[in-house]
Amino acid sequence: MPLDRLAKIAIVGPESTGKSTLAQFLGEEFDSISVPEYARYYCQNLNNQYTLQDEVNMFYGQMALEEALIPLAKHNLLFCDVTILTIKIWCDHLFGDTPNEVKEEIKNRKYDLYLLMDIDLPWQDDPLRDFPKDREYFLEVWKKELADLNANYKIISGLGEERIENGKMAVSEFLNLHK
Repeated sequence: MPLDRLAKIAIVGPESTGKSTLAQFLGEEFDSISVPEYARYYCQNLNNQYTLQDEVNMFYGQMALEEALIPLAKHNLLFCDVTILTIKIWCDHLFGDTPNEVKEEIKNRKYDLYLLMDIDLPWQDDPLRDFPKDREYFLEVWKKELADLNANYKIISGLGEERIENGKMAVSEFLNLHK
C-alpha cells in the first residue's frame, strides 16, 4: 500500500450525506488522519447568517487546517472531510459568484480521488445545515464541479455499514491502482 507521494482523498457532497463519518472512519481504517471540516467550527455562532467574507475566511481556514495536518499523515495518505470546492459551491449559491482567489486555488489544489456522497441517506437535522429540500440539486452541482475539474471521483451510496464499506472499497481500489 505505500505510495511514493502524498495522496489526498476528499470526501465531498451535499449536506447530511455522511461525509464526516466516512472521513473519520477512513482515516482510522487506513491508519492515517482525516482533516475535519473547518466550517463546522467557524459557523457555530453565525446562526446561519453567512457573508461573503465568512466564506473567504472559511476558505483560508480550510486550507490552513489541511496544510497543518499534512505532517501527521501516515502512509502518504490524507483524507479530507470536504475541500475548498465546498466554498465555491456555497459562494455561487448564496452570492451568485465566487472570489477569484478561491477559483484559482481550486485549480491548483489537487486531490487524487473524490468520494462524492450520494443523497440516499435520510436527512439528519443539524443547526449548521440549511437546505434539506435541495440535496438533489446540490448533488448535480457537485457532479458538474467535479467534471469541470476533470476530477477522479466515485459516488458513494448505501445505508449504514454498506456505505462505509463502499467508501473503503473505493479507497482500496484507488490504492491498488497506485501500487
